[in-house]
Amino acid sequence: MFSISVERTIDKPIETVFEILSDHGNYSQFKAIDASNVLREGNENKNGVGAIREIISGDSNLHEEIVCFEPPFKLGYKVVKSSPLPYEHEFGEILLEDREGKTYVTWRSKGHISIFILGTLYFDKQIQKVGSRAFGSILKHIDNMA
Repeated sequence: MFSISVERTIDKPIETVFEILSDHGNYSQFKAIDASNVLREGNENKNGVGAIREIISGDSNLHEEIVCFEPPFKLGYKVVKSSPLPYEHEFGEILLEDREGKTYVTWRSKGHISIFILGTLYFDKQIQKVGSRAFGSILKHIDNMA
């Protein structure tokens, strides 16, 4: 099982941070992401509930469905398709909190790689390590944006 949790305070208003994090088609602006696309628009908002985004990072390709969209406080997603590793994703969520004009972000993701034995022993640990670095890098990038 992998369990990722990254927390960071960003020196930007909560609305700005939420807008950047929910702009699924522009994740390629982040160092850890090679390409991003909106494969299906959301039901009531292009980037809202029902949207499916594709995230490509290195050899990994993830399709994530947006399952919660509560601007500017919460964005929830679930990996619904992945390659080359098969994900059993429980949840992903980004929680934002206004703290005197700055934004406190908690980004969590939990699941496991469903390859018998090797998934638990090796791949889950790698996903946790790489995921923590990637989430932290994205939040740092947002904090440093002009």
